[in-house]
Amino acid sequence: MRTAVVIGTGLIGTSAALALAARGIAVHLVDRDAAQARTAASLGAGTDEAYEGGRVDLAIIAVPPAHVAATLADAIGRDLARAYVDVASVKGGPRRELDALGVDTQAYIGTHPMAGKEQSGPLAATADLFEGRPWVLTPTRETHHEVLNLALELVALCRAVPVVMDADAHDRAVALVSHTPQLVSSMVAARLEEADETAVRLCGQGIRDVTRIAASDPRMWVEILSANPGPVADVLAGIAADLEETVQALRGLQSADEDKRRGGAAGIEDVLRRGNAGRIRVPGKHGAAPAAYETVAVFISDQPGELARIFADTGRAGVNIEDVRIEHATGQQAGLVQLMVEPRAAATLAAELQERGWALRRQ
Repeated sequence: MRTAVVIGTGLIGTSAALALAARGIAVHLVDRDAAQARTAASLGAGTDEAYEGGRVDLAIIAVPPAHVAATLADAIGRDLARAYVDVASVKGGPRRELDALGVDTQAYIGTHPMAGKEQSGPLAATADLFEGRPWVLTPTRETHHEVLNLALELVALCRAVPVVMDADAHDRAVALVSHTPQLVSSMVAARLEEADETAVRLCGQGIRDVTRIAASDPRMWVEILSANPGPVADVLAGIAADLEETVQALRGLQSADEDKRRGGAAGIEDVLRRGNAGRIRVPGKHGAAPAAYETVAVFISDQPGELARIFADTGRAGVNIEDVRIEHATGQQAGLVQLMVEPRAAATLAAELQERGWALRRQ
């Protein structure tokens, strides 16, 4: 691949363009909002000047799901590229729309990089957004081998991990692991809108983790969910059944009847244990099997350079940080940094940090 056109310079399109440009690909940026394309170009994602060199090697369609089919039909009709991919989060609908439009899809393959942020737009884009993340490819019997190879090259250049799936199977999967979590996060966060200020001040890391993605752009998510409503509704129906059973179990715990209290406790334990079992299945670092890390918790003041200093001291101890979390103390200019490390390295790191003057919380 030497040349590419990215149509749609939001978070995903610009991130892909940044990754390709960083690896020497000539990238041309197109967006109906010319200012957004100029912003992406100013970040080093390519050029927003009109392309006049004939067909490019790859056209990347990075527009909302509702506009994918029409944008692809236009690009294919203009013979814009040797191969076409889209990066929308829904795959079955756009494919059926293309078939209904009578578009020849031999040069097209639907794809979906499983990466993103709660922020949107080119200013949130990064060249490493896709590194180590699954990138779904949905080829059909009509897909040319050259097209599949170019799509695989795109995934490799973005340092993602290719996963081949059927389009409808993909849509059911993302309903479970992406679209429903967004709605659940938003529904939990919505409970805070009218909450008493005293209650809100008690928010800790748990509520921050659960509601982080609730900061996402509602308009973008309406477009995504409008393209995949059935599978998402099916998952939510299952959650609704669990919620109803959990409510009844909690009511049982309120009862004066001993049998109802035991039944309520059993119901709550069941849902929590099933949650444990499901959480274990979530892939760990770089998509590998989940790993059990040990936490070294360090008190830290809210001063410039403190995080950099603790990371540097950890590096001097010869310990790799596998994950990190920060808990901010309510009403204080201080917090707690939780460093997740390999169990065998935890004691060494704790001793080294204490020697360098850090205060640790006992586990």
